[in-house]
Amino acid sequence: MILKAALIPARLMAMPMKTATRTIAGITTVPKIIATMNTMAVASGMPAAIPTLMTTNKRQPPLSRGPMTEAESAALYRLMTWLSPSFPVGGFSYSSGIEWAVEAGDISDAATLKDWLTAMLAEGSGFCDAVFLAAAHRAMAAVDLRALRDIAELAAAFVPSRERQLETSSQGRAFIEIARGAWNCEGLEQATAEVGGTIVYPVAVGILSAVHEIGLPPTLHAFLHALSSNWISAGSRLIPLGQTESQRVLAALEPVVSVTAQRAAAASLDDLGTATFRADIASMRHETQYTRLFRS
Repeated sequence: MILKAALIPARLMAMPMKTATRTIAGITTVPKIIATMNTMAVASGMPAAIPTLMTTNKRQPPLSRGPMTEAESAALYRLMTWLSPSFPVGGFSYSSGIEWAVEAGDISDAATLKDWLTAMLAEGSGFCDAVFLAAAHRAMAAVDLRALRDIAELAAAFVPSRERQLETSSQGRAFIEIARGAWNCEGLEQATAEVGGTIVYPVAVGILSAVHEIGLPPTLHAFLHALSSNWISAGSRLIPLGQTESQRVLAALEPVVSVTAQRAAAASLDDLGTATFRADIASMRHETQYTRLFRS
């Protein structure tokens, strides 16, 4: 699917873009501007498809040969709870523009869903949300509440469409409210009071994991896994896909999640930026879609 220039709003065409050679899951990508999951390179005119990333069946050594510590057990339990589909933040009601992409024919089967989500994770909102989560986690861990407020404000302003703003702010608000009621911890009230305004979802996850002294790497992996799972759940209902096909997509995204989490952990706010024009347009077009199952 080639993105026609006419579909790119003038404000997006005028935005400065980053082009950089990157290694994703051991595959080096050439400098490019990604407009869709399998699109053209605007700068060079050469095709620049997202590389196919595969999981490996090679037997891996166990992560630990002994029992988990009490702190490790608590961290795992809490991350599994907070980022579970059953945690009541309403994630099931949002598709992040996937509904419009299915309607437009960009996503039609498991392969195209995987390509779309690979781009969203590696070069789109997945990476940016993970950067904001990491920045909020570091600011909260350092008890730098002024920096935390600035990060929260930037994250709220960075969302590209009204529906995505509704999606991430509603989930962030619900996440904090439930945390206060069931998982309150010293420092949480002070942090949320200092931020004051909108707390988007990744910033909320970063704050809560930091006040509970849960490490950044597992938090990033759990967050991106939950994000991918929610997107796949939406796609499986819209295309539709069977349960086994949906799990194959999730398995194929494992290395993308891992590499994106590592990149986000090492990134700063200066590294923020996306090139997934088609995904942003999808979230904007969804607002006026004739029939809708999802809120975004």
